[in-house]
Amino acid sequence: MQTSGAGFTTEELGGVLRQYNIGKIQQILPISAGNRASPKLILVTEKGKFLLKRRPKGKDDALIVGFTHTVQVHLQKKGYPVAGLVPTHEESRTALTVNKRTYELFHFIEGVRCDGSPAEVIEAGRQLALFHTNLADLESDWKPIRQTYHDASSVRGHLRLIRSDKQPRPDGTVEKNHDLRKTADLLLTHYNHSSTAVNAMGFDDWNAQIIHGDWHPGNILFADHRLICVLDFDSVKMAPTITDVANGVLQFSIVGVRPNPAEWPAYLDQAKMTQFLEGYGETNSLDEAMLRSLPDLMIEIMIAEAVLPIAATGYFGHHSGLEFLQMIHRKCDWIDENRDVLIDAIFH
Repeated sequence: MQTSGAGFTTEELGGVLRQYNIGKIQQILPISAGNRASPKLILVTEKGKFLLKRRPKGKDDALIVGFTHTVQVHLQKKGYPVAGLVPTHEESRTALTVNKRTYELFHFIEGVRCDGSPAEVIEAGRQLALFHTNLADLESDWKPIRQTYHDASSVRGHLRLIRSDKQPRPDGTVEKNHDLRKTADLLLTHYNHSSTAVNAMGFDDWNAQIIHGDWHPGNILFADHRLICVLDFDSVKMAPTITDVANGVLQFSIVGVRPNPAEWPAYLDQAKMTQFLEGYGETNSLDEAMLRSLPDLMIEIMIAEAVLPIAATGYFGHHSGLEFLQMIHRKCDWIDENRDVLIDAIFH
């Protein structure tokens, strides 16, 4: 069976593209980055440039896809910067199912990743606020997921699996297994403490609405320091907006030195943290309790994002699970020890 690149067969690609009215194909360019379970291709045609995506199994459920598409269409109608879904030519659907696999076709947006400059970090915060504002009035028949990284039994379960003898041990030795168990226990203590603290601040009473769920530099594109496209809607859900803000603050302020997480510093970039919040605050305001919850929510999300792949494989990407979790623990310790400094910066 011939392949057309990036995980698509020639037969598969032909069957999919026949469903769209995008003109004659001039060039097909594979994209190697991203989730291997969700291959993508750039299609250059006589009618423009498009991005074809095959959704991964488990995220191709009709309810999930229907809701994410409802969100994107709603934002596009309001003039918010999204790529824009391309409908099929026969049934005008934005999700195509062929042989039990689901495909999406987007207009391709030329842009660059965030350069970390103050202007772009502020813009990232501003656009997250506008994202929330534009979705505050969305009513949909689709029922979005409500679970977040906060106070999640799944996070605790993954930490317990990591410390158990049932978890994969790619780096093998008894000594390292002991260190992994110890680090998992320390992270569980951090997670439980932060979850309790956020709940005490009133989390259950904070209004929930549709949020992005994965707001980070890799999911937004810029041109001339202006955000021109928001990507990846697979994590949209119902939750208090502060959970999105906390993720954004963390993702834009975290400091990493490649390639070895053992060498990553513990501190956060406080300037970027305040820049992101400055941008968000230009459009939306957050009450004092929500802002005070940010250090603990950042601790929770750091732990939550790390534990799922490590519980499943023993690795985070190509990084050792032990070294990556030890790095997360150092950063959690730093946030906990410097929370007063961070709170002062947040309210500055």
